[in-house]
Amino acid sequence: MVDLNIPVGVSDFEKLRENNYYYIDKTGFISKLLQTKSAEVTLITRPRRFGKTLGMRMLASFFDIRKDSRTIFEGLKISKNTALCDEWMNQYPTLFLSFKDVDGLTFSSACDMLVYTISNLYQQHLYLLESDSVNDYDKEIIHHIAERKATVSEIKQSLVLLTKALASYYAKPVILLLDEYDVPIAKASSNGYYDQMLEIIKGMLSTSLKDNAALRFAVITGCLRIAKESIFTGTNNFVSDTITDCRLNEYFGFTQKDVEQLLRDADAMEHSEDLKFWYDGYHFGDVDVYCPWDVMNYMRDLQYNPDVRPASYWKNTSDNAIVRSFIDYAGNTITRKLETLLSGGYITQQIDENLTYDYLHSSEDNLWSILYLTGYLTKARDADLPENLPDGISALMIPNAEIREIFETTILKWFQESALTWNRETLFHAVWNQDAKTISIEMTKLLRKTISYHDYKEDYYHAFLAGIFAGAGYMVDSNKEHGEGRSDVVVYDSLNGRVAVFEAKYAKSLNDLDTACEKAVQQMDDLMYAKSFEDDYDEVICYGISFYKKRCVVKKK
Repeated sequence: MVDLNIPVGVSDFEKLRENNYYYIDKTGFISKLLQTKSAEVTLITRPRRFGKTLGMRMLASFFDIRKDSRTIFEGLKISKNTALCDEWMNQYPTLFLSFKDVDGLTFSSACDMLVYTISNLYQQHLYLLESDSVNDYDKEIIHHIAERKATVSEIKQSLVLLTKALASYYAKPVILLLDEYDVPIAKASSNGYYDQMLEIIKGMLSTSLKDNAALRFAVITGCLRIAKESIFTGTNNFVSDTITDCRLNEYFGFTQKDVEQLLRDADAMEHSEDLKFWYDGYHFGDVDVYCPWDVMNYMRDLQYNPDVRPASYWKNTSDNAIVRSFIDYAGNTITRKLETLLSGGYITQQIDENLTYDYLHSSEDNLWSILYLTGYLTKARDADLPENLPDGISALMIPNAEIREIFETTILKWFQESALTWNRETLFHAVWNQDAKTISIEMTKLLRKTISYHDYKEDYYHAFLAGIFAGAGYMVDSNKEHGEGRSDVVVYDSLNGRVAVFEAKYAKSLNDLDTACEKAVQQMDDLMYAKSFEDDYDEVICYGISFYKKRCVVKKK
């Protein structure tokens, strides 16, 4: 395999180019963006790890009047458009600001991070304090903000003040690039100071974007479009580009053509199917894309170990709390839909792209919309659907193996934790009192509370059975050698000198439940599962148990 100097976690465009990292050329984004000359503000929303920050830093390198970027862009697609480069490259004062670090458990700590972030931006432009084109009053505020002493009102005015100062200094309007604009609001929503943070961010954006003569144009990125919160109210010539649009999607994520080129360059075409199965499947507008974060991580690991298998790189960049909160919300309808998705099917749902963080969990529709907009689900292709859907309705599916694994592991954790709170006393009492009928009834009740996956195969039921008892503090053995064979689950009650042995079978139909259960009982008898316990325990109880979807039958040997 060819060593390509694969970048992982490098979102600084200049660093990437200067250090000769492998780069899939996305500079066409610049010309495509400039084609919409009437757009004063462009909001681009994409899931995390799809190249938003790298794209924004590329714009900053291209436009910033303080730089000479000819070498950085040499050989890239945009450099061939000489007229556009002459007109735009390093011709405008440019501000790049990321809100990715504005976080805190309290409003005070988050506000301190915001003050720090704005201060760092101001410190890049202290030359304004020496300029006669900036008035003394503004200089005083600039100095105050740069010293990290800004008040809330000064933070609200900070972007408009800096754009006007730069426009005066350079005698040119300013290009404003705001990355991860919704992070402070999302964090505030999670930690209980939503209204306070929303007021500040809304103040910053409305003053800098609305009727600001010093602004040439602005580009803003985030995960969600939160227009209902009126952050962008009154903004002139506002254009939004989301994953349902078609204009910019090839610039965020890797297309099939991009991945094939990468594999050819790495001499690793034999890994194309793995890459596609694990990391492809996102359908943004009319473009099919891979998650670039995953592709680059896997390609880097392949260079270290040619036999390495694909892994879930994307899930390690977040706690996937949105999936967990969704499952916690789960009712019967949501449970059935999750099972459909996990079995490889699709669900039909209305998607709302204009959400508010304080109402994310106010309805089931909002929850599905969030899973779609944040990359946990994608739209099924129209060609893959048996019929046309009504207007406003989308068919949603899990995009690839990595996201499926995230759902499965999150659901498994949820089940293990939820099982601790379920009332199982009736079940346990029935087990030790050899009441097979009651065990069947209680076990079926618990099955109906779970979210099933793995196509209802025996390994799913095996884990379910073991989890029920282990979660209650019983010592449980799984698939251990006993007698002349392997019993599925053994539950020990050492204090009372007794043990329960279960052999589980999966029935192929509802009518086969009794037959499968009889087979389980017969297997326990034939292979003498109970024999190895008879010397150490006063009571050995053996149960055959058969499952079909969310039903079960239990019989005692």
